[in-house]
Amino acid sequence: MKLCFATNNPNKIKEVSQLLGEKFELLGLKDIGCHEELREDQSTLEGNAQQKAEYIFDNYNINCFADDTGLEVEALNSEPGVFSARYAGPQRSDQDNMSLLLSRLEGSPNRRARFRTVICAFINNQKHFFEGIAEGEIARRHNGDKGFGYDPIFIPKGYSQTFAQMSLEEKNNISHRSIAVKKLVEFLKTNS
Repeated sequence: MKLCFATNNPNKIKEVSQLLGEKFELLGLKDIGCHEELREDQSTLEGNAQQKAEYIFDNYNINCFADDTGLEVEALNSEPGVFSARYAGPQRSDQDNMSLLLSRLEGSPNRRARFRTVICAFINNQKHFFEGIAEGEIARRHNGDKGFGYDPIFIPKGYSQTFAQMSLEEKNNISHRSIAVKKLVEFLKTNS
């Protein structure tokens, strides 16, 4: 089954390809000839995921899914949330975003946070949502050079390493995105 993941992020495509297995041919936006930047201007993760998936389904007529992920930090009233990618500004710099987050948490004893991923899939003309959550805490400084986004400062619950210190396989066993994708895969296997 061909399935388009509505993203240009090669890191996300690599993560998800590993989870989907060989039964599905995962295509990125470039693979279907989509070269425009997909809009993400909704106020929720669900809204952004649906906006992107709906656009691809309506314009390219292919089974597809899109995700949106937010880092929700308890001491910051769940910031950055839906604005995680552009927390420090429109340049979407991972380094700037992490630096701003760490500076805003400076002196706070509460480091609790969670990553939340929402996937919206359009499969055979029907819309479906899947959610994955990874609980954890924010480290006091960057650790690790793997992964992307906030991975160098997020320590998942029950672990002493950040996502950026883990192998892709380790991260894929517990990450928010993998939890949501596994729900999508289960759905696809039972409904295709």
